[in-house]
Amino acid sequence: MTTNVQAQETNVQKATSLPPALILIAGWLIPGAGHLLLKKWTRGLLLFVSIVAMFGIGLALKGKIYAPNTAELLDMLNFAGDIGAGLLYIAARAFDLGQSAVQVAIADYGTKFIVVAGLLNIIAAVDAHSLATGRKAS
Repeated sequence: MTTNVQAQETNVQKATSLPPALILIAGWLIPGAGHLLLKKWTRGLLLFVSIVAMFGIGLALKGKIYAPNTAELLDMLNFAGDIGAGLLYIAARAFDLGQSAVQVAIADYGTKFIVVAGLLNIIAAVDAHSLATGRKAS
């Protein structure tokens, strides 16, 4: 006789044969990829669309992309939020996007959109990792 916990663990093991660390890294690099690897198609696509849209809106509002900087605490916190967007951050830095100084009021909103997109992506990647390890049921 199996308990509910054993049944859930069996279901989780059937969901993926991929290592949970790979799912975490994939989810961080590409928003929603961790959930897509777990075959949670709707959740993965919703995360991808919402995080990419939020990041894109932030750039369209002339938000700033922060670089590693140890000068000020707020710059470091914004950088930590930005780097959470994974490849979106790397692409923005590679194409020199979000490098203008914040001079208009809406640019501050754009910066916040970018930071929140990165933080949301971190939460999504950790959620996918928790699903893969079985610490969280669907």
